[in-house]
Amino acid sequence: MFKKSVLAAALSVGLIPLGAMSTAQAADYVIDSEGQHAFVQFRINHLGYSYILGNFPSFTGEFQYDPENLDASAVSVEVDTTSLTSHHAERDKHIKSGDFLDVSAHPTATFVSTSFTPEGDGAGVMVGDLTLHGETHEIEMPVSLIGEGEDPWGGYRAGFEGQVTLSLEDYGIDMSSFPAPMRELELYVTFEGVKQ
Repeated sequence: MFKKSVLAAALSVGLIPLGAMSTAQAADYVIDSEGQHAFVQFRINHLGYSYILGNFPSFTGEFQYDPENLDASAVSVEVDTTSLTSHHAERDKHIKSGDFLDVSAHPTATFVSTSFTPEGDGAGVMVGDLTLHGETHEIEMPVSLIGEGEDPWGGYRAGFEGQVTLSLEDYGIDMSSFPAPMRELELYVTFEGVKQ
């Protein structure tokens, strides 16, 4: 399910205001993270034998989306890195330590989009700045529309998913003592937003 992006360089969103990419404004949506309809998940190889799966349950974000004006699409997300869980307390403590994410010094990760290139049927490539572990790099994340429409409570929702592979060393996380497969992290994001 995960695949490495072959484009130039996606989790952090946060350096420019939503809508700054286009004079035409798309509709505003707030990501429904509290309702457990949005997830920031990761997978990393474990010694070449298996995988560690985890997620960041605490995050907030918003996006702009208009099917008639996809070029104006934008997203901004802030993740609480201290919320990381891989469902193993001691391992989580180690991942959060100075050996890896150092969440006491870097309690948030952000992604702020800078452009979106549509590729048809709600799919495209979201380019933006991901800040993780105090380092910021531009990434390119292929994303796709899951669906959109009215909800049972009189609102309107739209949902998307995207995935990208990150080199941990790009973000100042020293993985040189680990096998090569452990030096990359596969990031998967899916979110449902409520139109404002």
